[in-house]
Amino acid sequence: MDGQGEGVRGRHVHIGEVAELTGLSHRTIRYYEEMGLVTPAARTDGGFRLYDDADIARLLLVRPMKPLGFSVEEMRALLEALDVLADPAGEPGHEAQAREHVAAVYADAEQRLADLRRTTARAEELTASLREAMAPPPPPPG
Repeated sequence: MDGQGEGVRGRHVHIGEVAELTGLSHRTIRYYEEMGLVTPAARTDGGFRLYDDADIARLLLVRPMKPLGFSVEEMRALLEALDVLADPAGEPGHEAQAREHVAAVYADAEQRLADLRRTTARAEELTASLREAMAPPPPPPG
């Protein structure tokens, strides 16, 4: 977990608690399930989705990707690569490819972060100029 929530410590929780822990809407969680990014760990007898820590960790990982402009396909590919790296019994050739993919996503995220920092600096310049323009004029000397 990344500190954004306590996790569920071995128990299963309903989508509402997952939404609280991740900051994602119910609709987004269901959409990510439809897109194959997360699969609920279990279901109740009544068919309600139940999620565990691993499900929540996956959602927390992809949560910042959408605002950064990553597509669902890019999210899925990253999760698949991370799954390969987490599987000690995986095929050796796949591990190298997965590491390369994760490194490429990391580099892409770093570039997007640099772009956002430049955009933020421009926005700060603009707001400083506007704040100065809105300031009341100094009182006349005298």
